[in-house]
Amino acid sequence: MKFIKSFAVAVVLAFSSLSYAWADMDPQNKMTITLKDGDVVIELLPDVAPEHVARIRELANSGEYDNVAFHRVIEGFMAQTGDVEYGDMEGGFNARLVGTGGSSQPDLKQEFSGVPFEPGIVGMARSSNPDSANSQFFIMFERAGSLDGQYTVFGRVVHGMEHVNNIKRGDAAANGAVQNPDRMIKVRVGE
Repeated sequence: MKFIKSFAVAVVLAFSSLSYAWADMDPQNKMTITLKDGDVVIELLPDVAPEHVARIRELANSGEYDNVAFHRVIEGFMAQTGDVEYGDMEGGFNARLVGTGGSSQPDLKQEFSGVPFEPGIVGMARSSNPDSANSQFFIMFERAGSLDGQYTVFGRVVHGMEHVNNIKRGDAAANGAVQNPDRMIKVRVGE
């Protein structure tokens, strides 16, 4: 019992210090996503996935992620967004095609790592081809070891996970497809 209490205290302290450390991170590695409930701060990991981080920065700072839907959200798993081609809720949302699009940029080669897919980890979505990530990404709600080494990790939530946890869930029978989805209102890196 004593070990469990000590472990619980250590975990709480670790997450508390992580929450406060985000204010001091390199601005070029700080992505802020404004959701309806508040801001989510993601620490980008250029040492883990430099090409993916560069793409995310470019799309975020050009405004391409603004108003893009969380089109696939599965309870106990993850929330997926980033389809800049078909997911723009203010100019071109296509409920039939959302989740199949990307950006005008070419697909990226995988940058798989040993970073585990745990709550708050941000990874790139892709098709069955490992080198098909483009603009879509997902934020983990829970641990999913089956994704480890199979998808590129490029960031982790360091502030605002409670807002991620409030994203509207999709229909489990429809693989998480969301009717009237929540959106990323604004996304920027380095501001």
